[in-house]
Amino acid sequence: MAATDVNDLDDTPGPHRAARAFALVKSIASLAVTLAVTILGLLAITFIIGRVVPIDPVLAVLGERATAEQAEAAREAMGLNEPLWYQFALYVRDAVQFDFGKSTLTSRPVIEDIARVFPATLELATIATIFGVLLGIPAGVLAATKPGSWIDQLVRLIGLMGYSMPIFWLGLMGLLVFYGQLGWVGGPGRLDTSYEFMYDLDVPRVTGAILIDTALAGAWDIFRNALTHIILPAAVLGYYSMAYISRMTRSFMLEQLSQEYITTARVKGMPEWRVVWVHALRNVMVPLITVIALSYANLLEGSVLTETVFAWPGLGLYITNALFSADMAAVMGGTICVGLVFIVLNLLSDVLYRFVDPRARS
Repeated sequence: MAATDVNDLDDTPGPHRAARAFALVKSIASLAVTLAVTILGLLAITFIIGRVVPIDPVLAVLGERATAEQAEAAREAMGLNEPLWYQFALYVRDAVQFDFGKSTLTSRPVIEDIARVFPATLELATIATIFGVLLGIPAGVLAATKPGSWIDQLVRLIGLMGYSMPIFWLGLMGLLVFYGQLGWVGGPGRLDTSYEFMYDLDVPRVTGAILIDTALAGAWDIFRNALTHIILPAAVLGYYSMAYISRMTRSFMLEQLSQEYITTARVKGMPEWRVVWVHALRNVMVPLITVIALSYANLLEGSVLTETVFAWPGLGLYITNALFSADMAAVMGGTICVGLVFIVLNLLSDVLYRFVDPRARS
């Protein structure tokens, strides 16, 4: 039996695996540091805003009739007499533990209020984003394949109208026409009054999203009623999202359709639908993921006017009511929640890049 050469035992995949594992650990560590710095910056901004606004947190809690002794005791208990750096350290400690204080408007912990109202906003924004994606991407692709045609002009006009019309006016007109005159949809709120009692009594709160909870419980009467209420506000927000997504899709596709690989594919006789909907669209998916993620985040935090018009009990309406009531604990807690939404969605979009673009995986 021949002797084995020592060099034959050198397995090259081993060092490669070690290098890849080291690169993965390094990437995860870099991501963790970036997230930590971003969240710390978010907390610093909200802390500064809470100290700059001309609202005394002590008077907001005790009321204007509080005596000087009561105000001083409350200030001491809230740590407002400490140096700013120490106040910020306490603020970060509490925020990491999801302790945003107690709302003076509801007399409940802010985190409980956010957990109660955020599913309504999440449900509304998700349906609106689905609406915007399903209509916006095909519209943008069609407009890019026929630049200057009537289809292109129509898509651009619809997008321009979506940007130009105030969203609160569009919501009011939608209520006037489709609810007040035609009766095709439900009115303000998430449910009719009669169904709200049934929902509270018969439907377990699994997710907080009415459509999901009622479907899981088999309460189809409540499901249908909730669907009639969410269609109009979701369509209003979805129209705004569709205008943005279609415009960006058109821009991305126009750039890709002018590339040499598209010309080569056409010269080789590849079907036009495959050139456009497979090759060109696949190459715009990476920037398009960012567009969709930002649109989704904007709907989650920017639906204040829509929630106000439709009396939708979501995060936007909660922050608005808290601001009008000088409830700074609720305002700052809601602001942190919105910031975390942006951070999480940006992280998810980065992860999706690796599935869509092989170059990102390498």
